[in-house]
Amino acid sequence: MAEVPQPAPTGDELLRVLSALGNPHRMRIVAALLESRTYVSALAREIGMSRPLLHMHLQRLEAAGLVVGTLELAEDGKAMKYYEVAPFFYELTPGVIARAAETITTTADRTTKEEAK
Repeated sequence: MAEVPQPAPTGDELLRVLSALGNPHRMRIVAALLESRTYVSALAREIGMSRPLLHMHLQRLEAAGLVVGTLELAEDGKAMKYYEVAPFFYELTPGVIARAAETITTTADRTTKEEAK
């Protein structure tokens, strides 16, 4: 069966993704999660980052749709949030960027939409 091509990203979606990946720490997080899904404390130790800072970066990556977090119970009954890379593919060409630019909402509109989430 042929794979259905992904629709071109909207301007706001593309900005969210590029902004999330525009930080070297977040790029390292995606790279680490590509190897295996893991929970926050283990990932923090692996990449040498505090848990609160890592959590903030994971929130940005999750909001951009680049990682997925799931809450699971450990054997001892403790709730642990596991993260893994979400499947994604973005092709950046001048044409894709031009089409996305046409759909960018104003900053005020974007803020209102994000507050509604």
